[in-house]
Amino acid sequence: MINKPKQNKSRVSRVEARTAYSLVTPTLIVLLAVIGYPVVRAIVRSFYSDPIAATPEFIGFGNYSNVLFGDLSESFWEATSNTLFFTVTTVILEVIIGMAMALVMNLGFRGRGIVRAAILVPWAIPTAVVAVMWRWVFNVDGIANHLIGKQILWTGAEWPAKSAIIMADVWKTAPFIALLTLAGLQAISTEVYEAAKVDGAGPIRRFFSITLPLVRPALVVAVLFRMLDALRMYDLPQILTHGANNTNTLSMLVVRQSIGALKAGQGSALSTLTFIIIFVIAFLYIRLLGADVMAGRDGRTS
Repeated sequence: MINKPKQNKSRVSRVEARTAYSLVTPTLIVLLAVIGYPVVRAIVRSFYSDPIAATPEFIGFGNYSNVLFGDLSESFWEATSNTLFFTVTTVILEVIIGMAMALVMNLGFRGRGIVRAAILVPWAIPTAVVAVMWRWVFNVDGIANHLIGKQILWTGAEWPAKSAIIMADVWKTAPFIALLTLAGLQAISTEVYEAAKVDGAGPIRRFFSITLPLVRPALVVAVLFRMLDALRMYDLPQILTHGANNTNTLSMLVVRQSIGALKAGQGSALSTLTFIIIFVIAFLYIRLLGADVMAGRDGRTS
């Protein structure tokens, strides 16, 4: 009789698990078809010199050797370092600015709805349109030079060009971080803050002791999505600088080799290496930060 509730609970858990798997399986099948097939096809094509030829020649790891150590190695490592630089820089800035935006949007004041809508507008604009807008801003006679009172060739040198890409990307995507962070902020009970005020905790102490720990799960997810998006950056640097002045990214290099140079084998090898880099970074991020957040949740719910 004592074990009966446990048996019933175990049976319910198994039923719920089967139901969950049955609901998720169709989506997983679609994802495997849409994502898995192109990945496998790219890997297979990367082992041929010209996979779109009538009789493609199998060359094994020749394309990978060329990308990593041969003629394309300099371009590949340059694009890899640029991609990682843009990812780290933009994500850090977007987290800081997005958190500040979320804190402002979470305040109770008149016209809060208008402020929220205005802050989220940049995120709703297509990336290509944003790139064209910011290209106008960074023209020699554009708004940026007019505001600072100097004639700077923003796309004519390496660091001004990289700064222009970073500013445009942060302007567009910081609202995305703000939106997900705001969802986490609104889940925090006001009673927690009131109790902290009674205990004498100031605004800074409340932020680091209450707000940041409780909003961390939402922030971890937001950073993961944003990081994956930044690692495949293409539109902004392509339209703003066309890859000049050391602003090439991995995605730009893949497109240039596959379409521009008509070297599908090397392009497939590049896309496979790009996929591996993104997968490893995402895996390590989820392994380190995602598991920590889930452990924190389990600790709070137990």
